[in-house]
Formats: sequence, C-alpha cells, structure tokens
Amino acid sequence: MKTVLQLLRIPETRQKIATTLWLLVAYRIGFHIPLPAMDATSVRDLTQGTSTVFGLLSAFSGSQLGQTVVFALGIMPYISASIIFSVLAKVSPQLEAIQKEGASGQKKINQWTRLSVVPISLLQGAMIWFGFFKDSGLVSPSANPTMAMFSVVLGLMGGAIFVMWLGELITEFGIGNGASLVIMANIISTVPASIQQVIAQQEEAYNTILTLIGIWVSIVLVVVYIQKGERRIPIQYAKLTRGRRVYGGQRHYLPLKVNMAGVMPIIFASALFIVPGAIFAFFDWSLLQALFQDTDGFVYVTLYLVLVFGFCFFWNNLMFRPEEIADNLREHGSFIPGIRPGAKTAAYLKDVLQRITLAGAAFLAVIAVVPNFITGNIPGLQGNLAYFLGGTSVLIVVGVAMDMVDRLNAQLVMRNYEGFTKGKGAGGAGWAKR
Repeated sequence: MKTVLQLLRIPETRQKIATTLWLLVAYRIGFHIPLPAMDATSVRDLTQGTSTVFGLLSAFSGSQLGQTVVFALGIMPYISASIIFSVLAKVSPQLEAIQKEGASGQKKINQWTRLSVVPISLLQGAMIWFGFFKDSGLVSPSANPTMAMFSVVLGLMGGAIFVMWLGELITEFGIGNGASLVIMANIISTVPASIQQVIAQQEEAYNTILTLIGIWVSIVLVVVYIQKGERRIPIQYAKLTRGRRVYGGQRHYLPLKVNMAGVMPIIFASALFIVPGAIFAFFDWSLLQALFQDTDGFVYVTLYLVLVFGFCFFWNNLMFRPEEIADNLREHGSFIPGIRPGAKTAAYLKDVLQRITLAGAAFLAVIAVVPNFITGNIPGLQGNLAYFLGGTSVLIVVGVAMDMVDRLNAQLVMRNYEGFTKGKGAGGAGWAKR
C-alpha cells in the first residue's frame, strides 16, 4: 500500500496511469458500436466452444470475434504484421541492415508495420465475412449483399486501425506496451461473463469456482517462476591501461531466459492447426475434423507437442544468433572466462541455447496442453474462461503484468523511492540510496 501511494505522489506516473486507463476505456467502448449493414446481435454461439480456431483468435489477438462490432478484429492485424516483420528482419539481409541502423531504422520498420496493417486487416475482415457473417442470417435483409460485404470489411479494417492507434498512444503516453495491454484487457474483460455462465450451468458452482481459482493461482506461480528463470553467462571485459589509469576488467553477465520465445511457439503451432481443420471442414471429413477438435485426444496432444517443440527451436535459433554475439564480444574486447573468443564462443553459446530451449519448450508444451485435461470436463467451462485458465492466456497476462511492474519500479527508483521488490538488481532500496 505504501508503494502504491508513493506511485500516486509522482505527477508523471499518475498522469500515465490515468491516460492508460482512459484509453483502455475508449477501447472497450468500441465493442458497443455495431458494424454497418449488420444486426446489433451476436454470433457468439457460432464462434465459441471447443474449436481451436476461435479460441486462438480470442486468446492471442485480443479480439471478440463473436461480436458484430467494429472492433471485432481487435489488435490481431497489428500483431500479425509485427510477427511478419520480426521474422523478415532476421531472414532478409536488406531489412536486417535497416534494423541495424538504430533508431532511424527501427522507425522505418515500425512505419512499414503500420502500413501493412491495412492489407492484413482487409484479408482477415474478408475471411470473417465469408466464414461467418455471410450465411449467419445477421445481415440486414434490406442491405445489398455486395454493399454489405464492403461495408463490413471496411468497418473491420477501420476498427483494427483505430485499435492500433490506441495501442500506440498507450505505448507513448501511458505505462507499458499498448498492444500487450489491449490483449490483456480483453482477456480479463471476458472472465466475469464466463463465470456467470459456469454458475448458471452448475448447482454447486462455488466449489467449482474455488477449484478454478486454485488452478489459476498455481499456473501463475509456475509461469512467474519460469519467466524469471535465466542462465547467466559471465562476460569478462579486458583491461586497458592508458597512462596510469586502468579501464575495464569488470565482469558482467549475459542473461539467457529459460522461456526466451515467449508465447510465439504456441501461436505458430495453434495457427498451423487452423489449416487442416479448415480443409477437413470444407470437404466435410467429420472424422478427421473431430480429431483436430478433440483437445485432450492423443492425436491432437501429440501433434501439438511436436509443433510447440519444433517452433520453439525455430524461433530461438532465428532470433538468437550465437555467431553475431561472439563477434560483438570479440570486437569490444570481451570474452567468456575459459572459452576462446570467436568460433569457440559461438559454439559454446549455441550449446547453451539448445539446452535452455529444450527446457523452455518442455515448459511451453506442458503449460499449453495440461489445462485442457483439467478444464475439459467441467460443465460450462468453455470459450473464453477455458482459454483464460489455459497457459497461453496466463503467459500473456503474467508477462504484461511483470512488464508493468518493472516499468513502475523504474519510476520509483528514479524518484529515489523503494521499489515493489527489495534486493540487489530488483530496483530496491539499495539502488535508491545511491
């Protein structure tokens, strides 16, 4: 409580918190604005349930796909564009060179990311129209079908661009990453209605809710523990003697997080499951389609685990380049004690990366699959609440919350206050007194 009061005493922090809350309120207001040419009703029954496709869109995009509102796409197009350019920056030499230009290069990539939201949102809006809205019976009878299609797709595109703009405002004037906060806010906002659904379908709902709270708290503790876990590789700086003064010689650490990939492997694995599911649905192969919708079945779980492991190694090897780090260390006169600079250092870092990735992939696989077995047989526990209890949503919520705590901690330390956590390297009183 004392720390919260200290935060509110800082005018800059108080203004940032207020700005963030107001922008999130404006974001939620957009879910009450219906799309043109559509009845102001919901197709939630069509889009919720055990389907992996709609759970993925709801959990990762921060959207509410089951509503005929202008913000139905949410932040999903911007997240898709960001992922695309993150991958391209590693595989394209031209984009990689631009990224290495520093702030100016990053500004160019950010601008291209924003521009690419337009075609991506148009494509995703067209998929929603032809996949759900066209034959759902929600289109106004008096509307021309062609005009209705263009109105809905353009409305979804405009909503996606507006949500992207709100996220950028939160990032610039608020606290935390705007896109992440938008996803977190939408995941949390669906919980009260989902709990009411569980209460309505069960006689002893309170025992179930207490059980779910215990499950969620346990998952959060495990996620926080793993998210904070890291392998610290010692880095020794060479000593330089200039005149009578000796520079360098300090020892620092290169931190390698256990879960370096975050939720990206789960996103890729779940997205890949959409393709065969859509193909089987199109050809009406009900048996194969059922296999991809049985979230606690042997086929689904086995393929999901293989994909999570594969994409985890793919993402880490793509984003973490041991050769580049080894070259940078050598150029700055640094080395790992006991390891020769150059190729030996790169080989050592690659070996450490493989072992950390194996542990991180095992964690992601467990956290993504185990909740399906726990929540799959509870009546009423479907749709948003099931995905909120799932590991992917918890990873997002906990990750965003930890990032906000770190940012608020930095604000306190700058003002010579004691941070949220005490101890060396945690922004505690030891640093504040210096």
